[in-house]
Amino acid sequence: MSTGFPHISRRRALQGAAAGFVALGLPLWWLLPLGEEPPSGRIKFSTGTSAGVYEKYGELLKDALGQDMPALKVRLEDSDGSQVNVERVATGYADFTIAAADAVETYQLDKGVGADQLHGVARLYDDYVQLVVPRDSSIRSVAQLEGKRVAIGPSGSGVRLIADRVLKAANIDAQKDITPFPDGINTGPGRLKRGEIDAFFWSSGLPTGGLTTLAQTFAFRFVPIGADLITKLHDQGGASRLYRATNMPASAYPSVQRGATVATIAVSNLLMTRADLDPRLTEWLTRTVIRSRDRIGERVHSAQLVDVRTAIYTDPLPLHDGAKRYYSSVKP
Repeated sequence: MSTGFPHISRRRALQGAAAGFVALGLPLWWLLPLGEEPPSGRIKFSTGTSAGVYEKYGELLKDALGQDMPALKVRLEDSDGSQVNVERVATGYADFTIAAADAVETYQLDKGVGADQLHGVARLYDDYVQLVVPRDSSIRSVAQLEGKRVAIGPSGSGVRLIADRVLKAANIDAQKDITPFPDGINTGPGRLKRGEIDAFFWSSGLPTGGLTTLAQTFAFRFVPIGADLITKLHDQGGASRLYRATNMPASAYPSVQRGATVATIAVSNLLMTRADLDPRLTEWLTRTVIRSRDRIGERVHSAQLVDVRTAIYTDPLPLHDGAKRYYSSVKP
């Protein structure tokens, strides 16, 4: 007997309800069939340096996971960045992390311990390379860094990988042709402000809190990284294939850019784990990552770019089985 109302499948009804619960900030486990409990246990998540996007994203994701999986204990571990993060997950020290795709592929090409066990959970957002100098600096190109004092990031960071490669593309040896400093976003801005360095590299989602804070008290600008260097980067082979030419939007740091975009390079960030992580836990975590996008995006602008349609592209990593389950469940 017809009721006069269109038939809605249970799956579509649950999806619609899920959207409503997420909008209200309510935990997803209320939507599950009777008897199905959220995963529990303990996981370790490797983040990044203070004042960086990885650390802030990790803190907010931990909160979101706490709502959806109250019995899951999440321990955050700070780090120097992508290279450390990849190794930590590959060797079992951490269970999940975020890392730039070039750092992942570099670890694979170097045949690092456990490299074959690395699997992707989601492509999150792009990192943009940001080369920062005082506003009154004479440095206008990467080539003009020769002979200067330049912070190129900690040895285990993703920015160190990129800075070394960008400098090489400009025919600069990072160990011989500049005075290198191992500073990241936590200490680099302070050194620049005090005049202890002439420039520093940073690679991150936009905007980065450390630079937004610096802009409030110190006048600086960005040095463009042009298309000519992108070509030379790709000529280096290996993981350099993952860099792409782009423009940093004028809205990233309005008071610094003053309406102008900045030519630079970008590389995707991946949320990753190991093949042996519980598929059910990974499925739940993937769901939380996608559905907490707007909540996290209010505090970390980069997170607004997380999209279920692009999250599955975790090159150079295969998707984890748990992540596959989630993405298959939300196919239109």
